[in-house]
Amino acid sequence: VEITIDQEGDEAINKAFTTVGQVQHLMSFYDPLSELNQINRWAHQVSLVVHPWTAEIIKIAQEIYSQSNGLFNCGIGHRLVNAGLLPRHIDLSQYQLGGIEDVQFMGPQTLRASKPICLDLGGIAKGFAVDMAVKILISEGVSSGLVNAGGDLRVFGDSPIPIHIRNPKNPSELLEIGTLQNAALATSSLYFSKRDGQVSHLINPLVDESDSHLESSGSYSIVAKECVYADALTKVLAISNQAHHPCFAKFSAQAIQIAI
Repeated sequence: VEITIDQEGDEAINKAFTTVGQVQHLMSFYDPLSELNQINRWAHQVSLVVHPWTAEIIKIAQEIYSQSNGLFNCGIGHRLVNAGLLPRHIDLSQYQLGGIEDVQFMGPQTLRASKPICLDLGGIAKGFAVDMAVKILISEGVSSGLVNAGGDLRVFGDSPIPIHIRNPKNPSELLEIGTLQNAALATSSLYFSKRDGQVSHLINPLVDESDSHLESSGSYSIVAKECVYADALTKVLAISNQAHHPCFAKFSAQAIQIAI
């Protein structure tokens, strides 16, 4: 994560990084002790009281799931585990797994799942961490700056920032697409997966697991007010291949698609 501000402010930057670390501690799939993995392990058996940020993320994920007609569903963690892209902390192979739609809230921070689940909040949580870092910086009196979490970035303040996206035909080449001001941009693409010989991490949750890994070579970007929405909606763009999908207008988002 890279944080750039327009003034001296080590304390503000340190607080912002601490906030990013807290989001990771709560929602990392890689940490077997994270709150996310406790949800995956126990939520189908008992009600759990979770951190307000975790509750907020799951509610946002459910909203995007509903508005995208299921194209965005972070309940596909098991598919990424089976593909070797995420660690196997819990053996859920004997279960018929549900998705984000099977999580129910009994209170503001109390949830339970009607089916066993394997949530992966990776991308949307990264976008949320960027937003929280920006919120901390603003609360500390920082007037403008940028938080960049590798594919997820947000600019705030009066200064427009030039924005570049990797060329999917040649990932070492950067394409300048314009400037960004008081907005967020997230990008999803498979060029590094293809370079490293990995299976695609972009999953279509509406098809059978054996056919669910997208193999597109393009680049999918979303501009939105907040990074949490920008990140999640890149998945809707990649899966639907519709630059004007109806849910983008719902979240005041705009698509940027670079095809090969």
